[in-house]
Amino acid sequence: MHISRIDLNLFVVLECIYAQESITRAAQQLNLSQSAVSHALNRLRELLGDPLFERHGHSMVPTPFTRSIIARVRDGLRTFERTLHETSQFDVESTVKRFTLGVRDSFESIVLPPVMHYVAEHAPSIDVATVQHDRHSLEADLLSGALDVAIDVLLPIPQAVRSAPLASERFVVLCRRDHPRIGRRVDLDAYLAEEHVLVTSRRRGHGVEDMELVKLGARRRVRLRCMHYFAACRVVSETDLLLTMPQRYARLLTDLLGNRVLDCPFDASSDAYLYWHANSDADPANAWFRQRVMAAFDGPARARSGMG
Repeated sequence: MHISRIDLNLFVVLECIYAQESITRAAQQLNLSQSAVSHALNRLRELLGDPLFERHGHSMVPTPFTRSIIARVRDGLRTFERTLHETSQFDVESTVKRFTLGVRDSFESIVLPPVMHYVAEHAPSIDVATVQHDRHSLEADLLSGALDVAIDVLLPIPQAVRSAPLASERFVVLCRRDHPRIGRRVDLDAYLAEEHVLVTSRRRGHGVEDMELVKLGARRRVRLRCMHYFAACRVVSETDLLLTMPQRYARLLTDLLGNRVLDCPFDASSDAYLYWHANSDADPANAWFRQRVMAAFDGPARARSGMG
């Protein structure tokens, strides 16, 4: 099939139905009538010889064929769009755009206030959304545009993904102010004698602090395993449990909940990195957003590619 026979707008419709999981919502997103979107879908079904989507309840579920081509369709649309606009400059004061940032709990409260403060003053038509990303699909999400950038710890990444160091966060220990056994300091023996909260998005496995303890031949009792530091800090404020977490976020939550912050009795830290796809290197909008995120972590970071 020659490309001259195909209206490329049909693939815009395909991608939008896939993203919205609905013909009605796709029509609203594209500012088209529902019948126009249905007609475009039927034309593409005839051209490709596949149903493309099947209706299940209120959702349009993609067929295996659609799932197999959607990443390449999205990449092609993005490449075509960049080609059309590669000579244009990103004007922060007039550009209408939404940036999507993949971020974990402990980084979100650090990056959003300074980014949104700048956006509110200098970028009236820029919107920002944060989502919790899946590390296993990071490359695909950055390539497809589902994410513009992501913040995470040091990850093994392919050459197509770029990274830049943002910050190194030393860990501290939190306890409630009237803890009966912990004073102004906590040594390793006192630390190990207490029960602990571990914050992790994983269902099983050790935290960073536990892996550091293993190096010392030590092990702690984790009484609670939860997903978010705010919830963990609430628990600490009302129990005798200890929490080990990054210092910057700990200071912020302590201001809200009144826990005490103590030096960690062993060396534990977490490094934050910014990730984006190589095809966004030269995109002025993506570069601008990367700069804003880097500035939120107090300084520029030197980009480097593919870290194993």
